[in-house]
Amino acid sequence: MMPELSQESERGRAVLPWGAAEVTGPSMVPTLYHGDRLLVRWGARVRPGDVVVLRHPFQQDLLVVKRAKERREGGWWVRGDNAFAGGDSTDYGVVPEELVLGRVRLRYRPPASGRRSPVALARWAVSAVRPVLAERSVSRRLRAR
Repeated sequence: MMPELSQESERGRAVLPWGAAEVTGPSMVPTLYHGDRLLVRWGARVRPGDVVVLRHPFQQDLLVVKRAKERREGGWWVRGDNAFAGGDSTDYGVVPEELVLGRVRLRYRPPASGRRSPVALARWAVSAVRPVLAERSVSRRLRAR
């Protein structure tokens, strides 16, 4: 299952440089989880390691979120952070540059239902909002081999 994004993110994209999206699916675990909300910078410059929003190459009405691993001839090689979930460039190849729509900057994790204790709310508050950072260590490891 690929992390599909809600269609709310598509409506405001043409007007505003920033937008919101919601993740569904497990392919970006542990970075992103089902139900996470994202702040996306539409049209932002993409670098290897960035988490990006793109149109699925074979279903262009479907928006997905993946990590841009490397630039190749013809576009970007993208992968999910969860190696067991699939649904990335290993399945559909290089993603053309024009299908990469934006860069994810921030993740907001809404509180789980049933969290009522002060300790549970405090734990949620500490981890609810985090920047989504580029993964730089992978590219260094690949170069060292």
